[in-house]
Amino acid sequence: MISFFFFFYFFIFLFFDLQVVNGIEIYSMKIDSKVTSRFAHNVITSRAVNRGNVPKEVFFDVELPKTAFITNFSMTIDGVTYPGTIKEKEVAKKQYEKAVSKGQTAGLVKASGRKTEKFTVSVNIAAASKVTFELTYEELLKRQFGKYEMFIKVKPKQLVKDFEIEVNIFEPQGITDLEAEGTFITNDLQNVIQKTFSDKKGHISFKPTLDQQRTCANCSQSLLDGDFIVKYDVKRTTPDNLQIVNGYFVHFFAPTNLPKLPKNVIFVIDISGSMAGREIVQTREALLKILDDIKEDDFFNFILFGSEVRTWRETLIKATPENLDEARKFVQGINTEGMTNLHGGIMRGIDMLNAAHEGNLVPKRSASIIIMLTDGQPNVGISNTEDIQAHVKKAIEGKYPLYNLGFGYGVDYSFLEKMALENKGLARRIYPDSDAALQLQGFYDEVSNPMLTDVELNYPENEISDLTRNSFKHFYDGSEIVVAGRFIDNNQNSLTVDVRGEGANDALSYTTKQDAEQTAKAFQEQEYIFGEYIERLWAYLTIEQLLEKRIAATGEEKENLTAEALDLSLKYKFVTPLTSMVVTKPEENDNQDGIADKPIEVDGDPHFIISVPQKDDAICFNINENPGAVLNLIKDPVTGITINGELIGDKIVNNDAKIQNTYFGKLGIANKHLDLKLTVTPEKITLQNGNEQTGFTWLDSVTLQQEGLTLIINRKKNLVLKMGSGASFVIVLHQVWKKHPLHQDFLGLYILESDKLSEQTHGLLGQFFHPIDFTILEIHPGSDPKKPDATMIVKNNELTVTRGWQKDYRTDPTHGLDVPCWFVHNNGAGLLDGVHTDYIVSSLF
Repeated sequence: MISFFFFFYFFIFLFFDLQVVNGIEIYSMKIDSKVTSRFAHNVITSRAVNRGNVPKEVFFDVELPKTAFITNFSMTIDGVTYPGTIKEKEVAKKQYEKAVSKGQTAGLVKASGRKTEKFTVSVNIAAASKVTFELTYEELLKRQFGKYEMFIKVKPKQLVKDFEIEVNIFEPQGITDLEAEGTFITNDLQNVIQKTFSDKKGHISFKPTLDQQRTCANCSQSLLDGDFIVKYDVKRTTPDNLQIVNGYFVHFFAPTNLPKLPKNVIFVIDISGSMAGREIVQTREALLKILDDIKEDDFFNFILFGSEVRTWRETLIKATPENLDEARKFVQGINTEGMTNLHGGIMRGIDMLNAAHEGNLVPKRSASIIIMLTDGQPNVGISNTEDIQAHVKKAIEGKYPLYNLGFGYGVDYSFLEKMALENKGLARRIYPDSDAALQLQGFYDEVSNPMLTDVELNYPENEISDLTRNSFKHFYDGSEIVVAGRFIDNNQNSLTVDVRGEGANDALSYTTKQDAEQTAKAFQEQEYIFGEYIERLWAYLTIEQLLEKRIAATGEEKENLTAEALDLSLKYKFVTPLTSMVVTKPEENDNQDGIADKPIEVDGDPHFIISVPQKDDAICFNINENPGAVLNLIKDPVTGITINGELIGDKIVNNDAKIQNTYFGKLGIANKHLDLKLTVTPEKITLQNGNEQTGFTWLDSVTLQQEGLTLIINRKKNLVLKMGSGASFVIVLHQVWKKHPLHQDFLGLYILESDKLSEQTHGLLGQFFHPIDFTILEIHPGSDPKKPDATMIVKNNELTVTRGWQKDYRTDPTHGLDVPCWFVHNNGAGLLDGVHTDYIVSSLF
């Protein structure tokens, strides 16, 4: 699904196109990009309204760079959010096809243009209704020609009342320059671009008014049609920038002011009959421009292959002005002939480089590369592609990178890609458009200035695991090497790196160090951090490189690489070539499903099950309080998380009962650090994010991800919530028969990964997230023959407890699972810190 061009095109590329159907108005389009240490987190939000009096269909199309991974998509219709889900590719495909066959709204990511892939979704909007589309994607920006570039391609196809592009950049090294321009920017629009940067922060804003978007004073056509480009670079007082956060590290390496290495380049060019016409003309044009850029210290030669293989010179020659003039004459005379002896052409080039090095015809300290261009498939000499790969790999022996350029669509691109990757190079498709010569020349420019060879970044093996690629054949001027990994010991906070490389004059060798405290000082501007960004950067880079290795792998190795990349893609919720994101909106009649079967046994008074792993046992207790009481369940001042629960009672009060049945009828979960509040009732779920409020019902199937928050609603069953890096909470919906004379719907609360909350956590439940010990003595028959009593010693108290069972509804919300536990009577007296009334609070928040 995705072809990777990430080695040389370093950009964020966004295109979006919301087609206008009669009656549909796009009233808001916003692109919010947040870049932290080259890692970009981008959110595209588009809002439309159906102004007509009948339902209309609206399309949302987004073109993204092939190097980007989508992480989230949702559409909100009439206050209900329908999220995308990321699944294994084949699973997602089946779900998508099923949804389409049923006429449901559905979207899917698929390949698109040269450097992009398209995400498309369409939805029917009722009259006077609104829809909001939100798509999030992430990408590691890569440096080229000394700049990081973001290409935002916009084409809304209509005037948009509220249109905005906002880019916030945070680089702990400091920003040296920041530029913003657009191919569609007129003189009048130039002043609309707002640009500021100082020290570590950069900000770009582009917010044209309706009148500024018009092609003329009274026109309804939009000027917004083209590329919006942001470029920047960072300060480089040292070659390295190391960052350590929460057990992960990233190392950026880009030395400056090094002398350029002499370059030895052999161009191996296909001149078979299939190259006739425009292709050979564009090839000649590109080679002539490349000859203008070759430096006098460089050595070069041309090898042409058709049915036969011939060379311009017998050996590599120096790029003197005289030799360059002769080369131009040769290039102008290149014509097509015969078949395609690709194997012979490449092998001749390898032999020529080997001879040049063995005969000391080229400088010892120099960088050698082979650039091969073909538009067809080998059909003369050795034509079996696997045999060619084996011969080439054996002949090169890792000494020179091989760059394979595939002209047009008739090439076996996978073969070219495998062969290049096996030999420390890469493949690039040259598209047969009018700019093909510029594509060829642009590729050469990327590899024309080698500064170092045999670069190695060495990290202590006993400290680091899951390291991304750390050795590189060449380092090119204006680029950057990025290595990431994680510490074996999450608490380790320092790192030492040995850097090695071969330069034009001598070897590069030094050691650099960094600690987490230095990183923390550099990242005091916390508003620029989106989640565990270094961990996500590591995952992004790891997946990218696993997929690259997978291209050339076979058999068990390929299976292992695939499994590892898939696992990471699903874990970090990235849309990669192994996964797809599908979004479906249920049909209207799906919301008319009947009520789930009522529970056999009602989960009554709020009860709590405290697992004690070291005892392989559990303690449980109930809280008996009046309906309307609000209990503080969890309060963690460090993570900012608070959970309170409001009690409800039966529909009819039983005046004869000593204790009334009560249940949790409302739960309030807040995180003050993230300014989030979640209110859950048996009827609806409301999320308040700052001043924005989003509503859901239990009829929805939702997976919502945003900064610091994961919210999953499993339709009519349960809700799973995770905020920040803290614990996960499961809220189970218990539904009873609507006409039940006594009981009503209620909620159950369970906590997963409670160890991720701080040691200061307290509350009815929170106090038990710290280790607790107890001793059971004198087990003896109780009032119920099936439930013996015993003496429990806990917190220096001696309590009478009863062996029994409590229901755990996490995995079976209808029937529950019986969990054996020691039941503490009297509202947990003697087990709780204080008494249960200490935990009654005034309101849900």
